[in-house]
Amino acid sequence: MNAYAAHAALELREGGIQLPCEPGTDAPTQRQLAQWLASYQLENIAQTFIVPTAQGLQCALSLRQEQQAAWMPQHNTLSLHQHLAHEGLSSDVMALEREIVVALLGSPLRFSFASLEALRSHVRVRRHMTLAARKTALAFKTEAAERPEDLWQYDEESGFTLKPGCCLIDALIAATQPEATGKLYDFSCYRATEYVILLGIAQELRAHHPDMLAQLQAINEVHAIRSGQFHDVYLVEYGSMAQPLPARYYVPGDRLWFRNPDERSSDVMGYEGSWVIYLGGGFFSNFWKRDQPFTLESKAIEIYHWRDGVHTDAQGQLQMDESVVEQRVAQTLADPQALQQVLSRMLRMRDAKGVYDEGGCLDTTRECPRSVSRDHCELVLPSF
Repeated sequence: MNAYAAHAALELREGGIQLPCEPGTDAPTQRQLAQWLASYQLENIAQTFIVPTAQGLQCALSLRQEQQAAWMPQHNTLSLHQHLAHEGLSSDVMALEREIVVALLGSPLRFSFASLEALRSHVRVRRHMTLAARKTALAFKTEAAERPEDLWQYDEESGFTLKPGCCLIDALIAATQPEATGKLYDFSCYRATEYVILLGIAQELRAHHPDMLAQLQAINEVHAIRSGQFHDVYLVEYGSMAQPLPARYYVPGDRLWFRNPDERSSDVMGYEGSWVIYLGGGFFSNFWKRDQPFTLESKAIEIYHWRDGVHTDAQGQLQMDESVVEQRVAQTLADPQALQQVLSRMLRMRDAKGVYDEGGCLDTTRECPRSVSRDHCELVLPSF
């Protein structure tokens, strides 16, 4: 693997951002970083230092200690927008990118990038993904699979692929953003996160790496990259069960999973957990009701009450009654003591796979896109 791969070199020893210094001197890199931070009006909140590594001198950049304590205590990014004087879900592109940059600078682990341009590209991809996730809305049928018929075709082996002559970006927008077609389409929240990520990557490639976009277009015309393969091709997972990320550390554009810690209701198709995109401003995507994005607390409460909505139908199959879930959520929100009990139970790190004990719904990891910058592209597309 490329020694400078954008996220393969994540280190849990120290946080912030790391870039290679220019050969022979560290000055150019530091000047460029200072100019980049100044473009976000962040020139006075970061510290820079030089780190010797096996790959040569590296320039490390992180929030100053006093800034970290004031803006991101214990690496909590959920209120970061308030310290930056931004609205929670601001449509201002610069405001969103500032939140992404500060969250990366305050990371509990180190994000290593191959160049300043690779870092800029990463910020743009996260921005595209976040804005796309805010616009995404689906029909609520967890077992269904539907796409705009004029753009997509389906085969059991290859999955949903583009029809000849159809633009990948247009097709992804049509499938996920109802303004494009006037219709909501049925598919899972997991697949929706894949489309949001792929759309964000494709939009970056269109502007900065069109040759790779052409390859992405071509492969989506013959075979869908999905599920575990999608993760391997497009994403890097950071954090682990052994070294979990802080419970409230999220960067806009992160994909993450909330686990259902109730064994019985987790057997209902689509209710094993919930895949979401962090939208910034303390909110997480709600693809079923996009105008009602989740907070960390509201997501935990909803998942907790899945145990109350599960029932067995006449055919002996487990089903979920969402009306019961909504009713129980409302009751909990109206009872401060019950609310505290639910949050105390749920806002814990999850148990290991297959274990249903005292763990909550919080995962220990996040997922973010691999580098797709022109000079340091990590995408290795499979052959079909």
